[in-house]
Amino acid sequence: MADGKLYAGVDIGSTTTKCVILDSDGQICTFKLIYTGVDRNLSGAKVLDEALTFLGTGRKAVARLIATGYGRHIMAEADDTSPEIICHARGTVFLRPGTRTIIDIGGQDSKAIGLDGDGDIEAFEMNDKCAAGTGRFFEVLSTRLLGENLDEMAKLSLQADRPCNISSMCTIFAESEIISLLSEGETKANIMAGMNMAVARRVVQMAKRCLGNSLQEEIVFTGGVAHSEGVRRALEELGETIVRLPWSG
Repeated sequence: MADGKLYAGVDIGSTTTKCVILDSDGQICTFKLIYTGVDRNLSGAKVLDEALTFLGTGRKAVARLIATGYGRHIMAEADDTSPEIICHARGTVFLRPGTRTIIDIGGQDSKAIGLDGDGDIEAFEMNDKCAAGTGRFFEVLSTRLLGENLDEMAKLSLQADRPCNISSMCTIFAESEIISLLSEGETKANIMAGMNMAVARRVVQMAKRCLGNSLQEEIVFTGGVAHSEGVRRALEELGETIVRLPWSG
């Protein structure tokens, strides 16, 4: 650290709250993630404290704090706020220079962001009105219907030999489809692989509607669902070459 100062960013999302701390040279010192609680301000303060504790320092060492995400306006300690789309683009380009397309699947929204050659945003579209194409879609259906947590289901989907066709992206109607498939004796692996493909298809359609039929590479996959190798493979089966960030998997 050139001058000993630290710079913090806190992203208060719908499902998780994250904090990254950089030094004055722009190097990442630490990254922490917790689940977002009912009190968004408390969640932001907690993840910041965890990051600083890991570094063995306190809040006085933070020269500037920026908040983003759904709860950004709630964080009392923030010096300023920035929209999540802008932060997402800048952060992705910081970690992966040359990024031209971002496909982000989070807990309760999904996004497609197109960047120009300088890393500036050209266009974006976000689905935050429906569980379709989000982590919530997987969480509701896999946990309640298939009796497995998301991590186990993501691994299990890689064992599929005949992925099911999940035609509906409405969570309620997809639930009915899955119940029928289970009644017919279909395997969990094939059902989960079908869910992966349904979400991948939905997100790619959204991205192409916004950014054009030919998505520009490099295409970077981010968000909590990027942990799923099954979803990444489903995206590639649709003809896209996908890269994941170090923080995503």
